[in-house]
Formats: sequence, structure tokens, C-alpha cells
Amino acid sequence: MFNIALNTFREIVRNKFLYIIIFFAFIFILFSITLWTLTLWNDSKIITDFWMSMIEIFWIIGVLFVWSQLLFKEIEGKTIFLILSKPIKRYEFILGKFTGFSATIFLIVFVQASLYLAMLYFKDIEISKLILFSIVFTFIKLELLLALVFFFSSFMSNMITILVSILFYISGHSFWLLLDLVNRTKNEFVIKFVELLQLLFPPFEALNTKNYIGWFAELTNRFFLYNTVYALAYLVIILYFTVLIFDKKKFEN
Repeated sequence: MFNIALNTFREIVRNKFLYIIIFFAFIFILFSITLWTLTLWNDSKIITDFWMSMIEIFWIIGVLFVWSQLLFKEIEGKTIFLILSKPIKRYEFILGKFTGFSATIFLIVFVQASLYLAMLYFKDIEISKLILFSIVFTFIKLELLLALVFFFSSFMSNMITILVSILFYISGHSFWLLLDLVNRTKNEFVIKFVELLQLLFPPFEALNTKNYIGWFAELTNRFFLYNTVYALAYLVIILYFTVLIFDKKKFEN
């Protein structure tokens, strides 16, 4: 599994599309530094919103359009038969691929976050617990999206995988709107049904804590712990079902 993860990491690093993403990401870093010099009030709120959104948007593009090509390229290029013909179990293939891509995301998010924290430090802005958790939650959101792409790509075509993953990403952020509407109906059956339906979608909005930066409200440690555990549990479950489906998948030679 380690060799698969390492080879995946190398393959992604050599991908030209990744360098395009990184190039534009650092262009926006320079823009954020300009924004930093022009900001007169509520620095951490404005800079954090821009920075976190930048990281998330560029890596959503990377997850959807880089990873979604990897598995399909191996299937269409018949290289997957060579890989699975070796003493490698299918779950090792999936987890190795996931680990390799996750390592790439972690590395570049870490570099971008370090630059962001350095900006806050040199501007004498307090690096609060909420800012640190917002960075961690952004990484977890990207991992959840990556897991969804893995899951859907195990039984869907490339384009449908991208479209459905985007749909889940949007739904995970906006499901609270539907909950608000059904709560107004005061129909207990409908409310419970929608609450159960919500479990099918990843908790993207709960991890969107950057929106709270600059507020007077204080989020508790229990809030961070609950959302972290919930998100990681969802991640594990999605990967588990991905492995189950991929293990039964038949490839035509």
C-alpha cells in the first residue's frame, strides 16, 4: 500500500494540471498580500475569508479534475490489470491511492497555511484557536470531497462522478436551508425524515468555521471535537463502501 501511495504522490506531482493550480493559487497569495496592505479594519476576518476560500476553491478543482482522471486513466489504459495482477489486494490499491493524493493535498495546504499564519504574525493579529481549526477543517473538507470522488468513481463514469460530487458538495453546504424550511412546517415526520436524509451528505457546512471568525460568539471545544469526529467517521464509512464496491468490480480486459 505504501508503494501505491508513493507512486500516486509522484504521479500527481508530475501532473501539469497541478502546477497550473499551484501557479494561480500563488497569484492569489500575492493578491491577498495586496489586500492585506489595503485592509483598515477586521483584518483577520477579511484575510481569512479570502485565504480559506482560495485554498478550498483551488483544491476542489484539483480533487475533481486531477484525481477523477487517475483511476479512469488506469482503467482505460489497462494498467490497472498489471497492478492488480501483483500480490496487491484491492483495498490496498484504493487506500494507497487515497493516501497518495491526501499527502499531496496536506503538503500544499500546509505550505499555504504557513504563509497565511506568517502574514497574521507579522501583522500582529492574534492566531486564535478558531483560525487554526478553520485551517484543519478546510483540509478535512477536501478529504471528504476526495473520498466522495473515490466512492462515485468506483461505479460511475468520469463526468458523472464530477457532477455528482459537486452536487454533494453544494448540498452539504446548504442542507441547513432545507432544515430551516421543514422546521417551520412543524411536521415531526417530515422533520425527522429530513434529519435522517442529512446523514447521507457530508457535514461541509459544520466544518465551514471560517465564517465565525470576527464574531463575538465563542465556539466550544465540544463543538470542534464533535464535528471532527463526525467528519472522520463519515470519511471512514465512505472509504469502507468504496472498498466494498471496488472489490466486487469487474474489469473488462
